[in-house]
Amino acid sequence: MTSVYDQYEIVIGLEIHAQLTTKSKLFSGSSTEFGADPNTQTCPVDLGMPGVLPVLNTAAVDAAIKTGLALRAEVNKESVFARKNYFYPDLPKGYQISQFDKPIIGKGTLTIDLEDGTSRDIGVTRLHLEEDAGKSVHDFGADNVSHVDLNRAGIPLMEIVSEPDMRTPEEAGAYVRKMRAIVRFLGVCDGNMEQGSMRCDANVSVRKKGTTEFGTRTETKNLNSARNIQRAIAYEAMRQIDILEEGGEIVQETRLWDAQKNVTRSMRGKENAHDYRYFPCPDLLPVRFDDARIERNKQEMPELPDALKERFMNDYGLSAYDASVLSSSRATSDYYDAVVAGGKRDAKIAANWIMVELFGALNKQGKDIEESPVSPENMGKMLDLIADGTISGKIAKTVFEEMFDNGKDPEAVVEEKGLKQISDEGAIEKIIDDIIAANPKQVEQIKNGNDKLIGWFVGQTMQATKGKANPGIVNKLLNAKLRS
Repeated sequence: MTSVYDQYEIVIGLEIHAQLTTKSKLFSGSSTEFGADPNTQTCPVDLGMPGVLPVLNTAAVDAAIKTGLALRAEVNKESVFARKNYFYPDLPKGYQISQFDKPIIGKGTLTIDLEDGTSRDIGVTRLHLEEDAGKSVHDFGADNVSHVDLNRAGIPLMEIVSEPDMRTPEEAGAYVRKMRAIVRFLGVCDGNMEQGSMRCDANVSVRKKGTTEFGTRTETKNLNSARNIQRAIAYEAMRQIDILEEGGEIVQETRLWDAQKNVTRSMRGKENAHDYRYFPCPDLLPVRFDDARIERNKQEMPELPDALKERFMNDYGLSAYDASVLSSSRATSDYYDAVVAGGKRDAKIAANWIMVELFGALNKQGKDIEESPVSPENMGKMLDLIADGTISGKIAKTVFEEMFDNGKDPEAVVEEKGLKQISDEGAIEKIIDDIIAANPKQVEQIKNGNDKLIGWFVGQTMQATKGKANPGIVNKLLNAKLRS
């Protein structure tokens, strides 16, 4: 039985605000360092004092060019800064310097990777540079008075606006994760969503399946994780469907996500562009650059996730899913490349150990791969020990745990713990003969067709050797002796 929700399609567009990693603000020399005391990283330009003029940070322009190239987007060699007029306590000038009808980056494409191994292209409408506003603080001090911290005022941002091409919360989550990976690969944004250096606004509407006209959208502001983005979109879509099914109308508005209650709630009516009275900023000339600057930025760019994914699939024979996971961050791809360096190790086995054992152990401790106590060199050494028969795959898990807990060299762990695999056929055969002699009933059952008991003999042999017997040799000898 189909649900009423199955009759609707969700239409999703995202606006990502990425704080640039420049040391100074977009139009002043004030520091952008995170965590400073309130109002200690400001200057007359940030505060909108009379007689001061903004000066554009050229590093921010280069960051936008690189990001535009990574998104396969139009790079506009002439763009214009505009004043976006609105009044709020944390906006001391009474306007925000942004870009409107002539952004630095035009239409582009972002390819997202989905969990089923497929990929999908999502359109990018534009990328423009703008300064951030300050921050109103309502839970500070004991005087029940709101405060304003202007440290963020003037922080350089890239606003990246998608086309309304996403249809599920999962696609939206994949889009944000991919965008985060790209800006981190480029080094233009640290992607730290918890600290607010990357934030997302989700525009959501619904429509009956089979229709082409967009419904009325709402915008849910300042989502700070891929998980919250997905949850907020799922809730908002269901809320809108419920309203429509009851004969109501969707109000175009700005909403906030309450992560504690798992609901969106109304914040204010949604503004349109004309409400901001955009006009070119008279204090700033148009931004103009030539092809040489674009080419210079292109040459400075690293290998990006899509190129890495393709290389991992072509050079190492990985599946689309495995290649996507291992190219999701610069640190992960560097780690994997180091483990399989020279092409001497089995690339698929290396991928499995990294994605299953290493990621599992790191997740339990809340660590990133940059904090891994197991270096890629030691991971590679351990894989070599498996490949040359020194240890079995099962023993390797014990070795890995010791490496992860203490950062030890795998060869040292094997020696200290006496974990070398027994590959001497004569020694293993003697143990097997003793086990067979001690269990004539089980031998007779195998002779009568109960082949499953061979597995029991394998277990007995491994137990007798404390897991050190070479499993291949054990299986070969037992089959030769019990099936003859």
